[in-house]
Amino acid sequence: MILFLVGYAGSGKSSLGRRLARCLGVDLVDTDKRVEEMEGATIADIFHYEGEEYFRRAEREALEYIVQSGRDMVVATGGGLPTWGDNMLRLNECGTTIYLRRSPEQILSRLSEYGRQKRPMFRGKSDEELLRFMYEQIALREPYYAAAKMTIDCTTMCDDDVVTSIINEIRRSI
Repeated sequence: MILFLVGYAGSGKSSLGRRLARCLGVDLVDTDKRVEEMEGATIADIFHYEGEEYFRRAEREALEYIVQSGRDMVVATGGGLPTWGDNMLRLNECGTTIYLRRSPEQILSRLSEYGRQKRPMFRGKSDEELLRFMYEQIALREPYYAAAKMTIDCTTMCDDDVVTSIINEIRRSI
């Protein structure tokens, strides 16, 4: 079984994915890290030097590589991966998609300075500018994320409760 975690940047896909994978006894695979390994460059450099279209094609290639491995795993997807082409359809075909829904305010409160700097789209923005930007981006992406098989509203839950909730939902669906 492959569990795909989807949601906006900073929603906890990687951090919750690590906890979830540990609880399930499977590996965590991060699509952004896979792209960086394949390309030998950071996501920021790929965007800067090659452009978004090139990055999205590399991201799809990474997704196909992950799916074809045939292993059980938790996959932390990049925030934009589900919104490109037919990627959300592909995720739903190949595994269980889980949308980690968070408000922009909650995402902002979770972001460290490093977390802001490593995401080019967040750099150089004041808190107010970043909140406005996130509201706009999340509104555009919501229809894609909402196509996930499972939605976990993380707004009022601590991370341990989110992981427990995902495990309980998975057990109910088996």
